[in-house]
Amino acid sequence: MLEQPGLNVGYLAYNVTKKPFDDVRVRKAVNMAINKKAIIDAVYLSAGVVAKNPIPPTQWSYNNAIKDDPYDPAAAKKLLADAGYPNGFTTDLWAMPVQRPYNPNAKRIAELMQADLVKVGVIAEIKSFEWGEYRKRMQNGEHQMGMLGWTGDNGDPDNFLNTLLGCDAAKTNGSNVSKWCFQPFEELVQKAKTLSDQKQRADLYMKAQVIFKEQAPWLTMAHAVQLKPVRKEVIDFKLSPFGRHTFYGVDIKETPAQ
Repeated sequence: MLEQPGLNVGYLAYNVTKKPFDDVRVRKAVNMAINKKAIIDAVYLSAGVVAKNPIPPTQWSYNNAIKDDPYDPAAAKKLLADAGYPNGFTTDLWAMPVQRPYNPNAKRIAELMQADLVKVGVIAEIKSFEWGEYRKRMQNGEHQMGMLGWTGDNGDPDNFLNTLLGCDAAKTNGSNVSKWCFQPFEELVQKAKTLSDQKQRADLYMKAQVIFKEQAPWLTMAHAVQLKPVRKEVIDFKLSPFGRHTFYGVDIKETPAQ
């Protein structure tokens, strides 16, 4: 069994254009109401780590100094009350109909989230659609909360931070399904695109991750470990960080004739 950390992230996106998720206090409260560690243990088993940032720890410019939102239902309830929801609220919770490297069982995760949320007064109705329809509807912003994720295409932080959270991507049919367009974040990410010095770019991306955490357009769930079973006769097969099967240089060890 080959194993390596995946260049991926699984998340729950809050649609910031819809009430009550237009209020950062509500988004932070939901973050604190959900027990991510329990979800990782129950669903990812040993093949995932709790995510605190929108980019994986293997990605250069990852900001490890950021503190994750704690699991704290009491603090979540207080924040909801501060935001004008002392008795909670009702919302939808979209769960993907398919397995993905970043999310092995979205329906089960949704059920665990639903059970956590009801403890702080939030009633979540789980919804799902056929996969193509699901993605189209989320890109159109029909959801209030919805699960999705991403496996990197090219190893650059822009491929996560701009592709999934930039203002252009927040438009209809874009990959920014939280529809979050926040200028302080946008300016950092767009400036980083214009630079060639990796350290300067990394500094900007690290600041952008701080803003992301403060504004909480997602609940960052997990980074999944990549696993591939390989027969022992196979020589030189290597895992791709992009989730692809790369057969260049791969061979089969000849076994002696019986």
